[in-house]
Amino acid sequence: MKCKNHPNRDAEQFCKSCGIPVCNDCTEEAKPGEYYCFQCAMLHSVSAVGTSIVDKRDQAEKKKLEKKKAWGPFHYFVIVASVMIAVMWSVIIFGGKKAPGNRIDFSKNQRVFLFMVDSSIKRYARYEGNKYPDQLKDIIPKYLSLQKEDLVYLEKLSYKRDPKVGYRLSFTNPKPGEINIIISPKGIQHEPSLRKGV
Repeated sequence: MKCKNHPNRDAEQFCKSCGIPVCNDCTEEAKPGEYYCFQCAMLHSVSAVGTSIVDKRDQAEKKKLEKKKAWGPFHYFVIVASVMIAVMWSVIIFGGKKAPGNRIDFSKNQRVFLFMVDSSIKRYARYEGNKYPDQLKDIIPKYLSLQKEDLVYLEKLSYKRDPKVGYRLSFTNPKPGEINIIISPKGIQHEPSLRKGV
């Protein structure tokens, strides 16, 4: 048999891919004992390189998916934070002390009562055309909701309309040595109360 490319030479091998007879000058040995003609050797090497590129791309995609599936520190932080928030809300909703009742003891919180009355007077003025009430009983019950037993505390307050500032609100008889608070639309003033016998 003669080489397909060199008709004057004897063929010493056969191409493993296409099976044509080739001489030693026209063969490429891919692996020991595997011979290819130049065309098949080129196709074989290109397809081998292409396969390796595809394999590398597939491996890179698999690594990306594994990284996405892997749990990192951020995932653990999110889980721990979520659990802590859930525990905190469960304590707030189901545990702890009960909320205080609606009733306030004004005998212990006289200053709170004073500021409640002041805010009620300001609401009265806002909704009644910027005029202040003639007396404190005018703000009840529309602007200050009090129970019958709490009406006594209104008598402990001194309320006077003042043409210069609008009104003055304070305690009628502050305790000796205690600072008296006088509230008006202009702000809060503090006056020391005089002790008896001084």
